[in-house]
Amino acid sequence: MGPESLSIPTRVARIGMVARWKPVHLGHAAVLEALLEQGEHVSIGIGSSNRHGLQNPFTAAESAEMIRLVLGDRRDYALVEVPDLGHGPRWRAMVADLMGPLDLFVTGNAYVRDLMREVYPVVHPVSLLAPERRIPLDGTRVRKAMARGEAWRDMVPPEVAAYLEGEGLVQRFRREFGLATLALDAPQPIDSAPRLP
Repeated sequence: MGPESLSIPTRVARIGMVARWKPVHLGHAAVLEALLEQGEHVSIGIGSSNRHGLQNPFTAAESAEMIRLVLGDRRDYALVEVPDLGHGPRWRAMVADLMGPLDLFVTGNAYVRDLMREVYPVVHPVSLLAPERRIPLDGTRVRKAMARGEAWRDMVPPEVAAYLEGEGLVQRFRREFGLATLALDAPQPIDSAPRLP
């Protein structure tokens, strides 16, 4: 049995997770609540904290504010900025240094799982949630709805929707990354040039 399939005890001393949280959506909110229910001390990493672009259209500070809004007055967690180093083994060492000893590391990213299971027991976020609390949603889907002007507000907690709109972040996202986000769904041209094996 691999570490990603461990059965989760009711509560562990230290638990950590790194995600981009761009933006914090309803699926994230359920996982954030579960992290705080499962761990006495929770380290919430804001991944790619040094990147701003199509996949990271909100800053680390903006993601941190969304997390704080979702968790309210809870104080049993720490936010940790985790930059993208472009080098897996160095990133793994940095995360281990930033988060210290953990009883459990949570990730839905297969590459991160493979990196971190050398350091920590690793589980998928869905394993923290009872089936009725699982919300199948991802940030790309939310960003595409936002770019199209569709019902993205229904995909995020109300306090996050109010923050994104109140701070002008939806308008900024559309201006900076809206067209590029929509282009992700466009059919790609077929390259007819022969390729060497």
